[in-house]
Formats: sequence, C-alpha cells, structure tokens
Amino acid sequence: MDLRYTDQELAFRDELRGWLAHALEDVPDEPPRDDWAARREFDTSWQRRLFDAGYAGIDWPREFGGRGGTPTEQLIFLEETTRAGAPYVGVNFVGLLHAGPTLAAEASDEQRAEHLPKILRGDEVWCQGFSEPGAGSDLASLQTKAVRDGEDYVVNGSKIWTSFAQVADYCELLVRTDTPKHKGITWLICSMSLPGIEVRPLKTIQGSSEFSEVFFNDVRVPAINRVGDENDGWRVAMVTFSFERGTAFVSELLDSMQLLKRLVELCKRNGRWEDAGVRRELAHLSCDFDALWALTKRNITQAERSGIPGPGGSVFKLSYSEARHKLGDLAMRVLDEATLSGESEEHIRGWMHAMSITIAAGTSQIQRNILAERVLGLPR
Repeated sequence: MDLRYTDQELAFRDELRGWLAHALEDVPDEPPRDDWAARREFDTSWQRRLFDAGYAGIDWPREFGGRGGTPTEQLIFLEETTRAGAPYVGVNFVGLLHAGPTLAAEASDEQRAEHLPKILRGDEVWCQGFSEPGAGSDLASLQTKAVRDGEDYVVNGSKIWTSFAQVADYCELLVRTDTPKHKGITWLICSMSLPGIEVRPLKTIQGSSEFSEVFFNDVRVPAINRVGDENDGWRVAMVTFSFERGTAFVSELLDSMQLLKRLVELCKRNGRWEDAGVRRELAHLSCDFDALWALTKRNITQAERSGIPGPGGSVFKLSYSEARHKLGDLAMRVLDEATLSGESEEHIRGWMHAMSITIAAGTSQIQRNILAERVLGLPR
C-alpha cells in the first residue's frame, strides 16, 4: 500500500481542479429540498456535464462510457469535487455508487450495455429495494415474493427506506424466489414505471422526504432483468454492500472533515475554544477522520487489485459511524443555546443526520458481527 499519489495522479488532480474552477461558475442554486422534479433536473444535469467533460465514472470501463481510470483517480475526483463545493451525486447515488458497480461486476453484457452508459450520463436514476418493514438489519428475512410465470416474475410485497423512489427510473430489487433464507433470494432490475407499483414518500426527522415506501401488486418483471442466477441474489447483494460500505461514504467523510473545520471556527468565535476539553475532543475527531482517510486509501488500494472492496469497508463504515456520532454530539454541547441561531443550522442537521449513519448501509451491530465472523474468525 502506498498512501502517496503518483505523478500521473497528481496531474489528473491538477486537470480536474482547472475544470472545476470554470465549471462551477455558472452552476445554479440548489432547488428546494422537496421539489423533486427540480432536484432530479439539477442532479442529472450536473451528471451530464461530468459525462460530457470525461469525468463521469472515473474508474468505469471505457466501453460503458467511463474514463477507464483507477480507483485512486476516482478517490481524487471525490476529494476535489467535495472540497470545491461541487454538486453532490444526489438522486444519482444508488445508480452510480451501488447498482452501477454491481451491474459492472455481475450483470450480463446486454444488461451492462443497456444501463451503465445511461447511469453515467444521468439519463437513468435508480433506487434500492432491499429493506422491508420486517427485514432491515436481518435483510435475509425479506418476504417480497417473486413467482416465475412464463417469461416474467410476478412480484408482490413492499419495501421501505427506498431513497429517491419518487424520481427513480429503475430499482435494484431483492425478492424471495424460494424458501431457504439466504439461498432463496434473487436480484432483479425493476423498472419503476411497471403497472402495480405504488410509491408513498416518508417524512424524516429533518423534514425531508427522500425515503419512500414502495408497494408491489402483481408487478410483472421480465426474467431477462435478473442479475445472476435465480436464488443467487444474496451473493450478488453482498457485492452491492461491499461497494455501499466500502466506497460510497467517501464523500460523507470529506464533508464531515469540512464540517469539523467549521465547528472549530465557530468555537473560536463563540469562546468555547478556550475550553481545553473541547479542544482535546476536536483534536481527537480530527485524528479519527485523518485515520479514516488513510483507511479509505488502503481500501481503494485493495479494490484496485481485486475489483471489489474487501472487509475493510465494514471497518470503515463502523468507525466512521462512531466518529460522525461524536462530532454531532460535540457540536450540540459546544453550541448549547446557540443551536437556536441560524449560524448553527448545518451542525443541527449534521447531528440529526449522524443518527441515521449508524443504521444506514448496515447497522453498527451488523458491522461488528461481520468483522467478528469474517475477519476474526469468531463463531456465529
């Protein structure tokens, strides 16, 4: 492992910085949080600009519209776009960070050719149909059923916590096709325009509605949309999770590092910087985030060799969740009554967001189980 960038990677960074400096000059303001039509247009338009400039899918194969670069160059891309304040991946995140990489690793040539270029251009928005009301952390207990009928699977059931379902074109959908818990699951590409699909948005503690319940009533999904073999969906889902836990939180980490810097500045303005205990906690968090950044580079190095992030993704997800929680709690304590001021809004939202991080993409308890069993070799 080498945590330093090569001359070629540094040249890529300089090139990207130059492009961002000009590209960001005419980016419009972000639309309101719940104007979903406008948010989709904003996010997909930026994605198309990246694609046209050759910065979409940095490490995706050229035959699918990507740049054909290395995972390290993708890391540099995330680092530079975050620091420049470029638009986040937004409604494109499931397609770009979860479904797309899974299709690249597991789908047929026809499925890759059909979907990967459209995901990179921003022409397709995806959502994730994994969790259910009774199958969250214990995802293998899912009950949404798919019965083969000729050339289709007939799907009945429901999903929950489905991000951006209200604007998605496709869903990466896990369904039960047989009785065995883990060995009876299948991974499907499901068009969200099929008859029988109903989307009901949910309100979060922050007042936003990016999550939805999705109901499937006799939805006919073509069997050619299956990724992998029937009943092999759990293995395919583990590939999805390796990307979700291994690299999808990189922008989150970079945002948290910037938020910590702004909290330091706020403490210096409101007098809390004089408290040695506060300074110590801020310093510890800075070290935690620096260590996580080094771990990210290690995970990327491993992905360059194998093509798929390894168990280091779970180490990162668990450690990042804990550090993010500490940052939110510290912000609330040092701000105290100042949490009522507008200046502190981003820290309040960050604190509320931190609550979800220990749950999203596998709870901290699940991550500990994964590491205990698959890394340490402890009994189930």
